[in-house]
Amino acid sequence: MTTLQTHPAVVRDVEGLPSREGDRVIQFREALREAMEEEMRADERVFLIGEEVAEYNGAYKVSQGMLDEFGPKRIIDSPISENGFAGLGIGAAMYGLRPIIEFMSWSFSLVAADQILNNAPKMLYMSGGQWGCPIVFRGNDGAGGQLGSTHSWCVEALFSNVPGLKMAIPSNPYDAKGLLKTSIRDDDPVFFLESERMLGDKAHVPEEEYTIPFGRAALLREGDDCTLLSFGRPVHFCLEACDALEAEGVHCDLLDMRTIRPLDIDSIIESLQKTNRVVVVDQSWPFGSVASEVVTQICERAFDHLDSQPVRVNSDDVPTPYAKSLEQEYLPHTGKITAAVKKTLGLS
Repeated sequence: MTTLQTHPAVVRDVEGLPSREGDRVIQFREALREAMEEEMRADERVFLIGEEVAEYNGAYKVSQGMLDEFGPKRIIDSPISENGFAGLGIGAAMYGLRPIIEFMSWSFSLVAADQILNNAPKMLYMSGGQWGCPIVFRGNDGAGGQLGSTHSWCVEALFSNVPGLKMAIPSNPYDAKGLLKTSIRDDDPVFFLESERMLGDKAHVPEEEYTIPFGRAALLREGDDCTLLSFGRPVHFCLEACDALEAEGVHCDLLDMRTIRPLDIDSIIESLQKTNRVVVVDQSWPFGSVASEVVTQICERAFDHLDSQPVRVNSDDVPTPYAKSLEQEYLPHTGKITAAVKKTLGLS
């Protein structure tokens, strides 16, 4: 587990990260771009392909300027055919290249399910170790802000069920850069889940080289009353909940899991041995969610440390609403999280 010292934030989203004096403050999208640019300069096998990544500089400007530096053979605009360019990337990875496949939305990855779930994660196993698949699939996951049900999928619960892949879900620009560089260098397929709602978030990101290893959670807050676990965008809801709870005298360990394949279950148990209570916050739907799996592993490995039943906080079990007010209520927001923590403590 990595402990990150809390410090006064330059902007809200820096909270929980190291106070790195002298480091630049850059956006989440800029951190992603830097990770790709640095790895492409270091390794000519790396290329980016997706819809609007080249001439338009990216639908969300993540790849802005990359076409000018790397040219059309390495920054490639694709047709609107996720199944096609995902399959092309898998074939390229099998022949030794290191593709980055950008889905404008992970919702659109569903039309490429055969390629990304039935081929990429199984290739090494089915070939008896002869063919690897070093490929990164990345893009926006979850509710992006009034995009409707079919453009707001949280795919982590569905896709993390498949063995043979790794899944990283950063919550801030610092982790986004370090985890994406690790993803590009990895020899296995990596699903890298971002959030449109976080692309403008800012944090201190060093200019010097760094990576973040998979399977190592970050401790953002320390407390003895309850262990709070999350990943991705909901980490920010958890930080807000921690502030509200601290005002009432309740102090939580907050773990940002960073990756859920692999999952840092050891750090979860270490925290649970101190707090004896746990709340898991996950923007997936509740049935068969990542939170469900985490709670199961906790019960299997650390049941005797529990003084209260584990509690899950998920998005509501309905299609994602379009109305702004309903979408906010649908998500695992601060109010739901504070109520869940109080439930574990017998305060509600």
